[in-house]
Amino acid sequence: MSRQQGRRTLQDLASAAGLSLAATSYALRGLRGSPATIQRVRELADELGYTVDPIARALASGRTGWVGVSGSLRDLWQQDFSVLLTRALRGQGRFATIADADADPSLERRIVEQFAAQRVDGALVSPVDPTADYWRLLDPSVAVVSIGDALVSRPGSSSVLFDNEYGVHTAFAHLAGLGHRRVGLLAPALPSTPGRPAQLLATSIAESLGIELVAIAAPAATAEAVEVASSLLRGPERPTGVFCLSDSLAFAVYRAARDAGLTLPDDLSVIGYDDHQLAVLVEPGLTTMAWDEDAIVAAAVGQLDSPGAAPLFRPELVVRGSTSPAR
Repeated sequence: MSRQQGRRTLQDLASAAGLSLAATSYALRGLRGSPATIQRVRELADELGYTVDPIARALASGRTGWVGVSGSLRDLWQQDFSVLLTRALRGQGRFATIADADADPSLERRIVEQFAAQRVDGALVSPVDPTADYWRLLDPSVAVVSIGDALVSRPGSSSVLFDNEYGVHTAFAHLAGLGHRRVGLLAPALPSTPGRPAQLLATSIAESLGIELVAIAAPAATAEAVEVASSLLRGPERPTGVFCLSDSLAFAVYRAARDAGLTLPDDLSVIGYDDHQLAVLVEPGLTTMAWDEDAIVAAAVGQLDSPGAAPLFRPELVVRGSTSPAR
């Protein structure tokens, strides 16, 4: 059978296979039929050049099969996490459209508008501003799962939450236990929320541990954060340790310390947040707070179809070579 011009239909494939439309559809998706039938239908589909018409499928089922994924992708961990989400969706026969909010609420609003226009079936979002009203632009029928913060302005949204208070306290306690009393904090320049480890939360925790904190905001991108990190390390009153609320920012501190002639960890201890895959490749290895990424991804994707109570994930301190006792 030779491939013919024009879009082939499911009826063409069913006629070639000698099956009903329903049996052909099930076999094509591997849901029903013997292994031999499934293989024969798929081989015929390839030979005919049959592909699923996404518009027809959406009209018939009321679903597009697409899920919107958004986050601030200049952060290295967010990049990897978005890949993990898309793989999990693909394993369910779904497809992801990934959008970069770039830590910008105005850009995030346009992404939400685009998701609404594309009529995505669901959205997995690491929000820049979880309190914004624009999340309501997504139809109530769209399953939305917010990762890290709850979308307080969109009732019915699901959440996967992070125990950031525990993570921040554990990181500061590690530095305090090593004798560090003046510590710098590099935080992403994002809107503050009650659940986010922003400057207010970090300040109160540091004070309770007897730490003098020097907190500054920095861009999420590592290259752009180097200059901010350098400003923290200038002068005789520079901190002996730095806690970064992302590994991307910690890598910026590595570069800034090298440019300043400082040695890690002898002159400066550094802790990151997220345990990006590069954390074990830099020298010295980065001490950081690590997440169970597989469990978080499974929980987030599972909430699309089975909303429930928001699970709370707690990070674990992974000690490597970037921290040591203060001089």
